[in-house]
Amino acid sequence: MTDMLKAAKAAKTQVAGLTGAQKNAALEAMADALLANEEKILAANALDLNRAKDTVSSVMLDRLMLSSGRIAAMARGIREVAALPDPVGLLLDEHTRADGLRIQKVSVPMGVIAIIYESRPNVTSDAAALALKSGNVCILRSGKEAFGSANAIVDALKAGLQSVGITGDAVNLVQDTSRASATQLMTANGYIDLLIPRGGAGLISACIRNATVPCIATGTGICHVYVDRSADQDMALKIIENAKTSRPSVCNAEEVLLVDEAIAAQFLPKLHALLGERVQLRLDEMARSIIPGVPAGEMDFDTEFLDYILAVKCVHGVGEAISHIAAHSTGHSEAIVAKDEAILAQFAAGVDSAAVYLNASTRFTDGGEFGLGCEMGISTQKLHARGPMGLRELTSYKYIVTGNGHIR
Repeated sequence: MTDMLKAAKAAKTQVAGLTGAQKNAALEAMADALLANEEKILAANALDLNRAKDTVSSVMLDRLMLSSGRIAAMARGIREVAALPDPVGLLLDEHTRADGLRIQKVSVPMGVIAIIYESRPNVTSDAAALALKSGNVCILRSGKEAFGSANAIVDALKAGLQSVGITGDAVNLVQDTSRASATQLMTANGYIDLLIPRGGAGLISACIRNATVPCIATGTGICHVYVDRSADQDMALKIIENAKTSRPSVCNAEEVLLVDEAIAAQFLPKLHALLGERVQLRLDEMARSIIPGVPAGEMDFDTEFLDYILAVKCVHGVGEAISHIAAHSTGHSEAIVAKDEAILAQFAAGVDSAAVYLNASTRFTDGGEFGLGCEMGISTQKLHARGPMGLRELTSYKYIVTGNGHIR
């Protein structure tokens, strides 16, 4: 690890100095190398899947699984990042003082970014592409379930970089998946300029508690959908089905449904007819008096299930919905379904999360869907970055001050 940290730090200057054209050529080469090494990557992934099949749920196995289609999507994601504007060297602001001293604010790379993530192999290529395009070196630390897949992916990416004359030290994968290696990254002062944990609540809280390097909290998503009495109920059912069932293992999936008690008797039977066979409904007392389901436990409104489970609560209008979200949300994504414009405006103003949806599914909280290319993660904090973290969020800035013998 120490050697890797030193090599990554040494590579900072070269990577930060690459032109936009050089970075784009490297990204195209990385995408080509992924496709050229598909067979090796799938073989490594098959071993990961075999090791994990008796220890994780089917939903989590889906997160881990790669296919030809998913590798093609990873390569396509890298090319989409190459097509985006270069975020480095942008003139963010400038002014000239009365004495002629010119002050410019210019975007610059962060330096070395460490990403600790768990069981999604595609994060490996997404993170590497975003880091390179933004002029950063990356150190990736995969979870043990996905390590073989991540290792094969990084081998391919390094080959792509080296084919166009860029150091392979621009992309690094920690070979130790123990907690000790994660802790070492969290405390690598002088080597790591930014740490991004991408995974479950345990990983993120561990990084926040233990990191002595700058850290951005990402990922945990207790996402809510509130159905107001003014809602188009068919629209609401469509949004709920998508938010809960399209991919329940991701952080932008719905975990909690709030229903205006004024329509609960009418709406909840429709919900049960739509989802009851596929999703376990964990119901508060009022909802349980209307439809069958599992009684909601004490922690069900504070749990990121990442599974076919949905906590359901009846609330007295939009005010109680906003209060419930404030008390239980992780600040990721919340949605309202309503026709009443005043209610929509109250929800948008009152909910303090990174993404607030009016008559749309929470599943859109994603760098690609927001036009940012792929993402480094979803920030649920407010300092520096919030929401999907794309290229701009992986840069900092510096001031360039130009004078003509000016002294103070």
